[in-house]
Amino acid sequence: MTAYLLKRLVIGVATLVVASVVVFLMLEVVPGDPARLMLGMNASDAQVELLREQMGLNQPLLIRYLDWARGLLSLDFGKSYTYSVPVLDLIEERMVVSLPLAIIALTLSTLIAIPVGVFAAARRGKAADTIAMATAQVGVAMPNFWFALLLVYIFAVWLRLVPAGGFPGWSAGTWPALKALILPAFALALPQAAILSRVTRAALVEVLGEDYIRTARAKGMPMRAVLWRHALRNAMIPVLTIMGLQFAFLLAGTIIIENVFYLPGLGRLVFQAITQRDLIVVQSVVMLLVATVVVVNLLVDLSYALVDPRLRSRR
Repeated sequence: MTAYLLKRLVIGVATLVVASVVVFLMLEVVPGDPARLMLGMNASDAQVELLREQMGLNQPLLIRYLDWARGLLSLDFGKSYTYSVPVLDLIEERMVVSLPLAIIALTLSTLIAIPVGVFAAARRGKAADTIAMATAQVGVAMPNFWFALLLVYIFAVWLRLVPAGGFPGWSAGTWPALKALILPAFALALPQAAILSRVTRAALVEVLGEDYIRTARAKGMPMRAVLWRHALRNAMIPVLTIMGLQFAFLLAGTIIIENVFYLPGLGRLVFQAITQRDLIVVQSVVMLLVATVVVVNLLVDLSYALVDPRLRSRR
């Protein structure tokens, strides 16, 4: 187990190093002068030169990368040109929206998908299975933004149960803040639940064909106990993989949803930084999201060994 953990840590660190090089070179492959892009074509040469000096663009490439990497290790992401504040402050301010939103959406997705997947697998080949998977297929094909607009129309405009958009902040109280995240969370969760339910069903159908499942059934164990106590646990590895990928997606891929609901999260920050050509913010947020994906994947790999003891003995 220790060797397995060390191996995964080394892979994670190597991935972060390679990713940092790629993300840093984003500024180098952008056509034109990054400082000119950020200031606009109407900026004077003196303004461009001043910004180049502030960003360290006058230094050699290797020196700039090492300085930037050193800043990342000390959580110094630089200063946003647009907002004139440290990028870390912007990330912290937006993370209090995006992180709870991702956690709520993943929780809803899991609570919906696992029972649906188990239900469909237990009725494999029957009408209930066909209907459940057809509904899931519709959820997979449904665009997030269209579903979000539909939820806004039904629950905010028509029924007036929740706000249509905006975020009051956690200082306004826990319930008002959570109320503002309900619709965005469902808009994110249901399409992801459709994917996860199909994966759960497929994994369970494969496990239900194993000899030990037939033995348990032959001994008289109820189908419900077989499904939830034995089959589901052994089918969790692909399910956990998808859940890990979904959490990273929910944290990083909420640009459209946060813009639909006017939420001041990381996705909206990236969108605004791109439109305002604030490349420092884009670079820092992308690197943070890469690190999040690496950490989540590491946790998922560790969860494999917790779910299936056979993997601990192999490694």
